Amino acid sequence: MKPDYTDLTKEPDLHIKLQETPKRKRVHIPPYLFILPILSLAIIIFAFILEARTNRINNTPDPIVPISDSDIQNELNALNWVEQMFLPENRFTRPGTKLEQINGLVIHNIGNPNTTALQNRNYFANVAPAEETFVSAHFIVCLDGKIIQCIPVDEITYASNARNIDTISIEICHPDSTGKFTDESYDTAVKLAAWLSVKFDLSSNDIIRHFDVEREGAPKTCPLYFVENEDAWERFKRDVQYEINRLTSTNS
Repeated sequence: MKPDYTDLTKEPDLHIKLQETPKRKRVHIPPYLFILPILSLAIIIFAFILEARTNRINNTPDPIVPISDSDIQNELNALNWVEQMFLPENRFTRPGTKLEQINGLVIHNIGNPNTTALQNRNYFANVAPAEETFVSAHFIVCLDGKIIQCIPVDEITYASNARNIDTISIEICHPDSTGKFTDESYDTAVKLAAWLSVKFDLSSNDIIRHFDVEREGAPKTCPLYFVENEDAWERFKRDVQYEINRLTSTNS
């Protein structure tokens, strides 16, 4: 019988049992399920970093020219306008240390005006070792435009200080104290610098003065005329680049 709630004097039957809500069963999650997503994310990030690093390495240009053989030197030997008179090996002028790469050319002027390429080559060979002076150059351009090569292009010289390790040095003879080159020595220096630039994949921007190596402190005013006449230096570089372009178009 249903309780009669119309009679407010009667209390409702509060002893009617309510249906008990069943307790939820606790699910146990193994700890490794938390570790796996973190580990997977770490692997993905590591793989991304590794791929980016590999791409960066692959896109890095190789050193300009690693020197590993004598092909270019053999070509120089065959040129009729370069005379090879290599210095004997000694620790003061020709240590025999191999260059690993060529990143530029350094232009110098001979310290003694009105001397020849042969005279300066013989100084490197005889006087400098006797005086225990570290000095040499790959090439010397004479007043009359002739060239003497003193050291193979795959060996270092003692000419350009910190840049001995990655450059070829060219000394140019001059007739007087102004340091200005003769027309013959100038034209030959342009020709030689352009030829070497093509062989070693350089441009005129890779040709510097000895002065540019040592700008701090007391820089060398070498080559004197090109240091004191900046426009003449820029003209030399333009002339070299013109010859580089000519040689490149001829060979292509």
